[in-house]
Amino acid sequence: MRRIAGGALAWLLTLQFFVVETVVQLRAGLPYSRSADVVSALGDVTWPGHALMNASFVVQAGLIGGGAVALLPALRGRAARPAVALLGAAALGVLLVGVFPRLTSPALHTAGAVLYLVAGAAGLIALAYAVRPWSEALGTTLALLGLLGAAATVFYGAGVVELLGAGGTERVAAYVVPIGLALTGPVLWRLTGTRAEPATGGPTRRQLRAAERERERAARARREAERDDALQALARRGEAGPQDDLHDDPADDLDPDDPWAGPRRR
Repeated sequence: MRRIAGGALAWLLTLQFFVVETVVQLRAGLPYSRSADVVSALGDVTWPGHALMNASFVVQAGLIGGGAVALLPALRGRAARPAVALLGAAALGVLLVGVFPRLTSPALHTAGAVLYLVAGAAGLIALAYAVRPWSEALGTTLALLGLLGAAATVFYGAGVVELLGAGGTERVAAYVVPIGLALTGPVLWRLTGTRAEPATGGPTRRQLRAAERERERAARARREAERDDALQALARRGEAGPQDDLHDDPADDLDPDDPWAGPRRR
């Protein structure tokens, strides 16, 4: 349980990135636009406070990777290990971003940024499946964040940044990871301590509800078929009734003038 608590705390502390980014931006006193300027500009050697920003990148790598390894026992299903591997790759990417600033090592810095954005979005989607046995709501939220990050990464890489600007589009792609992890860590820690172990490999609650609705439809169709059969049987008896009444009394077929005669032919 301590391991889960430690991993949850590590992921919650990934929010430090937002605090440091804001502090470095505001303390510099220089023009900076979060819409037009990318995050990495705060780590350039020409920017006041760049050492603090780059240190935040390095710390972020440790928090993401360490939290993923610590929380692995709480993850379920076949997506658990892929989620940890992808988040570990994202951690390596942000580590490269912090160790190799944009102006001093542009190739390694760019490689690290791409690795972080791509692996981070994919890691959130894998994590969504790994936490879904605990909470479908959490899994759905992580899947949506992962898809949002993936879309923003594609738009940023393709240069489609007219709506939010280069900095704004990059931030959407980058911010989903700490937001998703900071949400997942405490929720997982609480659920593992208060809920019974979820069953893995069986149907989800959504699948169970769908099966129940299917059973209800089948039962309703069976009842309607039985009702139709009953109505048809009543209709057939109603049509045959008047003809059967003609033969109810055998005495009606005897000739009253001839007691030895059989039934009269008609």
